[in-house]
Amino acid sequence: MSQSVPPQPGVFPPAPPMPARARGGSLALGVVTAVVVALVTAGVYGAIVGAIEKQIGFVAVGVGFLIGYAAGRAGGSHPVLPLLSALLSVGSVWLGQLIGTTINASDLLGVSATRFFFDHFGILMEAWQRSANPITFLFLALGAFAAYSGTKKAAAA
Repeated sequence: MSQSVPPQPGVFPPAPPMPARARGGSLALGVVTAVVVALVTAGVYGAIVGAIEKQIGFVAVGVGFLIGYAAGRAGGSHPVLPLLSALLSVGSVWLGQLIGTTINASDLLGVSATRFFFDHFGILMEAWQRSANPITFLFLALGAFAAYSGTKKAAAA
């Protein structure tokens, strides 16, 4: 036989479990979040590349993962988000490489980085193409992979 225990003062019953997060999310919010994070991380990656004058693979992976994770948290498990995050990651790492090259070139030429980026974009693209090697493309691919998997992980959390 079970006897009911009278409530004790100062003791509260356990809280009910929290409902699971909706897996749907908002595609629009996921896209906007991914674009904003891609632009911010491109600037940060570019500043790092410009400061140390070389690319770092784990930073490119971090850029991709942050984009994907943010998109997955905001947009849920929408099937478009992992692919979009991977594409945005490639663009973000590429833009970061361009920003880093711009910083280095503007220091050498004694002009502002903004002016060099917008007024001499053709020269900047030629410099990037000449300096691009298999490692450059490996970093782009690693960032895309990290973005894809980051989106999946965030949506499943």
